[in-house]
Amino acid sequence: MPHFNKNDIQQLEHLYKINLVNSCSGYKSANLIGTKSSKGISNVAIFSSVTHIGSSPAMFGFFLRPTTVIRNTYDNIKETGYFTINHIHESIIEDAHHTSAKYESNTSEFDVTNLEEVYKNDFWAPFVNGSPVQMAMKYVEEYPIQANGTILVIGEIIDLHIEDDLLEDDGFVNLSKAKTVAINGLDGYTLPKLKTRLEYQRPKKISEIKT
Repeated sequence: MPHFNKNDIQQLEHLYKINLVNSCSGYKSANLIGTKSSKGISNVAIFSSVTHIGSSPAMFGFFLRPTTVIRNTYDNIKETGYFTINHIHESIIEDAHHTSAKYESNTSEFDVTNLEEVYKNDFWAPFVNGSPVQMAMKYVEEYPIQANGTILVIGEIIDLHIEDDLLEDDGFVNLSKAKTVAINGLDGYTLPKLKTRLEYQRPKKISEIKT
């Protein structure tokens, strides 16, 4: 089994190191975050760091790399206070991945890919047309991570749109049916398949534990 200590990791070639560290955390969510500047220029970018913060109120967060370079998503959110989170599905992987390219703020990624922007309920930021799960988000707060200069941005769900037939009777969203993909590392895309669902777990009594 390959082994790396802290010093080994620091000494690795740059690309090898980021591939290694980004892969070993496990599968990550694959989402497109849609924003629009105060000048009306839309933006969409891929993120693999969207995470559940809480259900009441319903909040999600995502991590931004250091703002020492242009971060159109962050700038637009700070300007307007709104963004969308859109699940990436199997048929848009290549276009979604291309949104990681660095474009100037006057260029919309919707114009350089086959992704289509769509607007719902007069919400400011664009959704990605055809995405099976779409969330309209309002900026709540942010937390700078001093150790590496990243930022945790937190937003609250204003509207939630779910494709037909994905929502189970108990509120579970079956992403297998949607062919929602996950990200392995920086550039590996996988299509998860639901294997089983298990009941809410409670502590066992000592007498129930097998010896």
